[in-house]
Amino acid sequence: MKTQIVFIDTEFTQFDDPKLISIGLAASSGEQFYAEVPYPLDECSEFVRKTVLPLLNKIEEYPYDSLNAIITNWLGLIKIDSVVTLCYDSQFDKYLFLKIFNESTPSFVQFRLLSRCEIIELLHHEFYRINRLPRHHALNDALALRNAYREIPTRQVR
Repeated sequence: MKTQIVFIDTEFTQFDDPKLISIGLAASSGEQFYAEVPYPLDECSEFVRKTVLPLLNKIEEYPYDSLNAIITNWLGLIKIDSVVTLCYDSQFDKYLFLKIFNESTPSFVQFRLLSRCEIIELLHHEFYRINRLPRHHALNDALALRNAYREIPTRQVR
């Protein structure tokens, strides 16, 4: 069974009791999804205020309560066969994704924590430089993960 791999990144208010600010999804087949949601400014850390917030598009915010349906629809449109593997490099990304879905994600979604050996750091860093994109923007970071990902072949036992 072939699976669609989707790389996820989120930006959030702070490490203690994080609240979603934005989410970026980058499919291995090329599709992209990005959304910003209303967030409590007074709960943002100093780092988030100085680094993350200036990068927000602020064109259209999605109501947080609508993300569940919007993301489910997007994933349903891009899935190959019956599975979408959502790859993340931080437990915060999975936590915030699950929170959007009240812990009940679509049945065709599975999760995979990427290991450090699956991300080629040089390609990760080069993505930002070559494309002149800043870090700490959810879509840029998801695209950088997609660019740097290399599947580790499984060893065959003889």
